[in-house]
Amino acid sequence: MKRAPGSGRLAENVMHFARLLRAAGLRVGPDRVVDAVKALEIAGAAHREDWYWTMSAVLLSKEEQRPIFDQAFQIFWRDPKLAERMMQLLVPKAKGMAKPAEQQSQRLTDALYNRNRDDAAKEQRLEMEARLTFSSREVLQRMDFDTMSAAELAEAKKMIAQLRLPLPEIRTRRYYPHRSGRRIDLRSSLRESLREGGDIIPLIHAARRELHPPLVVLCDISGSMNPYARMFLHFLHAITNDRDRVSVFVFGTRLTNITRQLRHRDVDVAMAKVAEAIKDWSGGTRIGASLREFNFKWARRTLGQNACLLLVSDGLDREAGEGLGEEMERLAKSARYLVWLNPLLRYEKFEARPAGVRAMLPHVDLFLPVHNLKSLVDLARTLSQPLSNANKDNRSWK
Repeated sequence: MKRAPGSGRLAENVMHFARLLRAAGLRVGPDRVVDAVKALEIAGAAHREDWYWTMSAVLLSKEEQRPIFDQAFQIFWRDPKLAERMMQLLVPKAKGMAKPAEQQSQRLTDALYNRNRDDAAKEQRLEMEARLTFSSREVLQRMDFDTMSAAELAEAKKMIAQLRLPLPEIRTRRYYPHRSGRRIDLRSSLRESLREGGDIIPLIHAARRELHPPLVVLCDISGSMNPYARMFLHFLHAITNDRDRVSVFVFGTRLTNITRQLRHRDVDVAMAKVAEAIKDWSGGTRIGASLREFNFKWARRTLGQNACLLLVSDGLDREAGEGLGEEMERLAKSARYLVWLNPLLRYEKFEARPAGVRAMLPHVDLFLPVHNLKSLVDLARTLSQPLSNANKDNRSWK
């Protein structure tokens, strides 16, 4: 095979280009770098378009990544002066919401100039103070997690740490002494009468105890859910350390209980422990098998006492929804209500076409988006209100 001139540094250049894409947020592993080098050696370097389409076919996993790839390709392989123009994107906007292309460019700019940030730390602090005004926070709340820059993700995590999920209290079957209780506790009344020698029997009233229901979360950590699952885990860390009786499970190709790891007060330590416990991060998705394992091993232990169940997934099942409907039906019957959080609802033209989505949707009580800070705030506001049984009969979504 005849190699093009200058191909001696081909592997090195492709490796540096892959590092740039990875720093900008694209999932480019060493296996794809090796495949890209082999593909370029086979395709040759006669035309620039051949390089572009060969590398994009190997390094990209979904079409939404193409804007970042296009900009990185132009900067790295042809026009270094374009980087100077991209620096203008770091200037904060006074009004309005940034366009998707500008948000993607911001991520690439952060990756390009990450090494120079230490020298301009003071200047960046002033920029952050200027950007984090009330209007900027409003823009940040509506910005998609997948399009945030490194600085915006850090600020979003700080805001997530302050969020809470106030589930309404429900009445239990247990009673406790209460002056205005409608029920008379005979045992306590007779015990109290012994102090008076049995001549007088004081009536001890009791009322039903009200407690927050248990919260159980099943979070999808497959490759398509990666940017949203990471941010939602920060939200779950804040909830777990704010209240009791919270159980968190993650699943990709297997089910993993990370409740104990999230109990650590330090969020960085907690996330490090979660990363050690998870063995199938950003892999495939077996929703039906994972829910079957949860129903068999954990449902009876966690879904008692009118538990609320949150299912975080895009519904894209590798097994095409095989057995998923039966497992979802069992979950819906075991929990007080089942809430499905799907980041794909951020699209206005979303349709329930995948087999997994069609199998899951009839069994949920609420179908809500989870792709930005505003969706998390709306989730807390929705769950803070009592969910009537009428929702069980109306499982439609807006």
